[in-house]
Parts: sequence; structure tokens; C-alpha cells
Amino acid sequence: MTSVHEAHEIIAETTRLIDATVSAPLLQLRGRVLAEDVRAGFAMPRFTNAAMDGFAVRFGEIAGASKAAPVKLPVSQELAAGVLSTMPLAPGSCARIMTGAPVPEGADTVVPFEETSGFGSETVEFYKAPKKGANIRHAGEEIQPGALLAAAGTRITPAEIGLFATFGIASALVRRQPRVSIITVGDELRMPGEKIEPLAIYNSNLPLLKACVEAAGAQVTQTRQLPDDRQAIREALASAIEESEMILTAGGISTGEFDYMYEALEALGVEQKFWKVAQKPGKPVYFGATASDKLVFALPGNPVSALVCLLEYGLPALARMQGATPARKFTATLDEPFPVDRKRHRFLFGKLRAESSALRCQLSAQTESHMLTALSGANCVVEAPPAAEPLPPGSPVTCTPLPWTNEF
Repeated sequence: MTSVHEAHEIIAETTRLIDATVSAPLLQLRGRVLAEDVRAGFAMPRFTNAAMDGFAVRFGEIAGASKAAPVKLPVSQELAAGVLSTMPLAPGSCARIMTGAPVPEGADTVVPFEETSGFGSETVEFYKAPKKGANIRHAGEEIQPGALLAAAGTRITPAEIGLFATFGIASALVRRQPRVSIITVGDELRMPGEKIEPLAIYNSNLPLLKACVEAAGAQVTQTRQLPDDRQAIREALASAIEESEMILTAGGISTGEFDYMYEALEALGVEQKFWKVAQKPGKPVYFGATASDKLVFALPGNPVSALVCLLEYGLPALARMQGATPARKFTATLDEPFPVDRKRHRFLFGKLRAESSALRCQLSAQTESHMLTALSGANCVVEAPPAAEPLPPGSPVTCTPLPWTNEF
């Protein structure tokens, strides 16, 4: 049986980068992966400007100002944001200036209006002198022209979108989204919203897997819910292989009498890379590839098993296909015993949190592979290798944050 470590190595060796790139507009970049470095086209700030509303002065002229002995200066000019001064600051005067307005030549400090007699007169009293150079944003102090804003391989978040907008970047070159097909099988399954018979169950796998795949920056090209039927499964797989770079299935991959997924993949020429991993949950997971490097993950039907296998194996593969780095794993300290398995790598959902400059982890109460309520309140997958005895509280464990949360 394949180990978890071996499974990761096999998938990494098999996964190929999608070379195709597209130019996407700024408002459609969230979740996409950059295909090239993005650099600043100009300095930021572009010009030296006021950090707040007040008066631009020569520091030496107001250095001794106080409430008891205010310094009085006439206003020689007024500057609003977007207005460039056409003359230097006259000696012995001040400039009324608004936040973001260019600081006039000769001025070296901005005094907030709260520390003066205010904006209502053409002569201003200064009651306090800040430090020399205070309240001025100097040209280029944040970033210089040509500086790296985001490197190729970065998954774009709202932070990058805001940064690109700041520099007037209206589009960026990104990796084409991997195309993914999702197939779930089971005579007993009904889609949410359908009428349900006494012995049927609702299909949570299809909407959950689709949401995870889309959150990973991929494009779901088709979804199918199928009965346990050989021909239907084979035809759906053939269509999925034709139009997708990754095929995800859930159900029908174990060794039961009505599990037809394996034989259908074999009949379609998919090369098995591994089938069955020494893990709990998710032991029956299958991974294969076509001659054209299309990846197939056949996941178990139990919802927790399917999700764990997608998070552990499918999403890292999707990241590599886009030139991105798979999710980082963290070491945390257990709050309570971890129920390890003697022979299999164990995965559980948990709650990761920062406490006293360290990471700690609390396990979800539900631990069985059909109990999707284990996700309630969870923000990570917790894992531990095989062991003879439960890990005691205080033991280190490996945690992978769930891709849709960053609470810890």
C-alpha cells in the first residue's frame, strides 16, 4: 500500500504546469495565478505631498512656537490635492495645504491645522512645532520605479488587486485556469432540492468539491451525478477526459460489487499511479494519468474522506498546474489526545489558533468519515503518522489550514 509521503511524491512527479497564459482584467484577477512578475511603473509616492490637512512651512520659522508664544505667518498660497504649486513658498509665509497636495518648493514641514488657529484667516497662529519634516510623504519613500510588486506564481488576493490599481495596472498575465470535471456516483444519492426517499441521502460531495476547486482558482467545466451504472460511468469519464486537465470522481472506487470506477478508468487507458493509501480516512483513493498528462483523482464516497483526499492531494496538484506553491503546513501543539492509527496516517479536522506566540490545535469532536459536521468550527486538517499509542496533549502535530479560512 502506498504511503502518504509516496503519494505526494508520485503526484508531484506526474503533475505538469499548464503553459497557456491569458491577460485578465483587474476586476477578474482574484484567485488567479500570475504568469509573470509585476513591477512598479513609477515611484510611490509619485511626488512629495502632505500627509494631512494643515500648513506647509519652513521649520526654522515656527520652531519656537507655543501656546504662550505663538508664531504668526501670513498665508501666501493654497494647495488642494491635484493642484501643483507654481511658485516656491515665500520666506516668512505659510501655504494652506490639504492631504495629498504637493508640498511647495522651500517648505520642509506640515503643521496640522489642529495645532494652529485654523483655516479661517489669512494670517495663521502656530501653537506648536512638530518635528522637522513631519507630516510629509516624500517621493519614492514607499517604493521605487521597477520594484517588484508581485512575483510570478503569486495567487492574487484583494491585496494584490489594490496594489495593482494603485499603480494603474488594468490587467495582468495569468495562468490559464485548469479545467476540472467532477463526477459523483451512487444510486442512493439525490441532489439538494430534489425529493428524497426514505433510504436516499443528499449528495454533499458534488457541491463541496466544486466549491473547493473553484476556490483553488480552477474552472469546473462539467459536473455529473450518476447511478451505479457501468456504461454511464464510462461514458461520463470519457467526456471528462476529453475536455478537462483534471478529473475528480467521488464514490465507486472501493472493491464493492457495484463499484465500477476502477474498471472504467482501466478500460479508458488511464494509467494507475497508485490505488489505496495507508491513511484514515480515505484509504481507497486512486490517482492516475492519461497519456496526455491529464490527472484523475478517484476519491472515496464518504464526504470527509473525499474532502481530505482533495485537500491533501488534489488541491496541491491544481496549485502546481498553475505554477503556484501548494499550501504551507504548520506545526502546532495538541490541546488533547490525538487518536492515531497503528498502521495508517491519520487525518482529522481541527481548530488552529495562535496563543502566547505559539500555535495550538483543538480537534473536532466528530471523527468518522461520514460525519461532515466535523467541519463545523474547523479551520485546518490535523495529521499524525501511524503510532501504537494516542499522542498525548502537548505533542506536536502537523496542521494544514483549510483554504477558505485564515482565522488562526
